[in-house]
Amino acid sequence: MSKIVNIDWKALGFKYIKTDLRFISRWKDGKWDEGEMIEDSILSFSEASNVLHYGQECFEGLKAYRTKEGRTQLFRPDQNARRMQDSCRRILMPEVTVEKFIDACAQVVKANDAYVPPYGTGATLYIRPFMIGTGENIGVAPASEYIFCVFCMPVGAYFKGGLTPVNFIITDYDRAAPNGTGAAKIGGNYAASLLPHALAAEKGFADCIYLDPATHTKIEEVGAANFFGITRDNRFVTPKSPSILPSVTRRSLLQVAKDYLGMEVEERDVFVDELDEFAEAGACGTAAVITPVGGIEYKGKLHVFHSEKEVGPVTKKLYETLTGIQFGDIKAPEGWIFEVK
Repeated sequence: MSKIVNIDWKALGFKYIKTDLRFISRWKDGKWDEGEMIEDSILSFSEASNVLHYGQECFEGLKAYRTKEGRTQLFRPDQNARRMQDSCRRILMPEVTVEKFIDACAQVVKANDAYVPPYGTGATLYIRPFMIGTGENIGVAPASEYIFCVFCMPVGAYFKGGLTPVNFIITDYDRAAPNGTGAAKIGGNYAASLLPHALAAEKGFADCIYLDPATHTKIEEVGAANFFGITRDNRFVTPKSPSILPSVTRRSLLQVAKDYLGMEVEERDVFVDELDEFAEAGACGTAAVITPVGGIEYKGKLHVFHSEKEVGPVTKKLYETLTGIQFGDIKAPEGWIFEVK
């Protein structure tokens, strides 16, 4: 008999919930061990570990979805695996193979099957793979040992009451330096964003928008998410920059807009003083899929897109199509879905 957990699936938020098992693998003497599933959620490592002093760590975020037929599937886990490899290369950490990454995620999902929310609740199982530099090393150099771990937790629908536009403000802070670590999913980028986010929230905004660090003229990211806009002639536009984290959701929306909605798509500069070209705007990422942007405040003036109250029709269609693919209601492009068996 399968385990039953007492969770109100429709009341779930986006917060940590300890589940039964997680995967852990250790790198030592130049190689990874095979890894194992463990119950303990507490990690133990040296006080001299690189992760504590020099921030040598990276992470990923993806989800498992329960389909109408009761299957459980991952959405493009190979893309998360390759992005983690890119992050590892940027900060000199040993890579995990795509196969090991996906297998670890699948093991964790299968072992915690009772926590995969039922279809129709809007909830999903959020998966957090991460790697940290451990060992004893107090000098500024790569760690001598590493831990790769994957854990999971059920999370609720990001939107309560449907897609609701929110407002953002342009910040003078930079998310990442030119030629820095902006394209890597590492903790330092997020630590640096805490103060700008808090300042934006104090002013009543959902978050801040970062401009390109070199010229402060082009939109790069919306908080911890990627930006996109729908032009008045129905083109899907998203910024192109080496400082932007390459979102799996953004990459997927580019293809959905082109192949499912028949739109022209563009990756290019998005100048902050040319927002009038967009009829709709949004932020995209794993957690919310799409956050509609109602308005952006820049130099004391709020630029409103479609509406501050209602989501635009194209943004809504993009959201419905992509989530339909993720939950198995719409046929996915080849290679996008990995079924956990």
